[in-house]
Amino acid sequence: MTKVKSVFETLSEINVNDKVEKKNGLTYLSWAWAWAEVKKRYPTATYRIYRNPETNRPFDFIEGVGYMVYTYVTIEGEELEMWLPVMDYRNKSMIDNATTFDINKTIMRCLVKNLAMFGLGHYIYAGEDLPEPDNNSLSSTPRQTVEKIERPELISGTKKFNDAIAGIKAGKGTVEMLMKKFKINTADYNLLIKATQ
Repeated sequence: MTKVKSVFETLSEINVNDKVEKKNGLTYLSWAWAWAEVKKRYPTATYRIYRNPETNRPFDFIEGVGYMVYTYVTIEGEELEMWLPVMDYRNKSMIDNATTFDINKTIMRCLVKNLAMFGLGHYIYAGEDLPEPDNNSLSSTPRQTVEKIERPELISGTKKFNDAIAGIKAGKGTVEMLMKKFKINTADYNLLIKATQ
């Protein structure tokens, strides 16, 4: 009897390496391509963009802290939420004067990050170099080799973890920057986000 693959198993097997772009030290995946790949496999998948209940704007804003956007993706009945700060060209959180272009761009990046929670391109965020192989994958793109970089772990409860939170609060970095430098598990990532909001 053939085992049915989960959504995560299916989407994590898609090789996104030739679809990514690097800009200012961050890796980006086209939202249009990512969404198309999901819809090919899960035609009933949907996403929605958070709207602040008081302002009806598609972001939250805290004066002196910055802007945050959120997306929700539903695939096969499972809904996952993701969030992303609006950042400037230096990858610093914008604490004022974000334009509609900045916000729109961040919402679509947030959508791609949300899709990674379902498996599509998750290894970009996890720091892995290649997805799991699948000879039956719908993706016909050739596999590319990327240099793998070993990073130390950032673990909650350690001095380094607490220093990282203090640094983000002081405006000396972002969670995304930490993810490039350290391996961070999902639970600790969520703690970082909560502690720095």
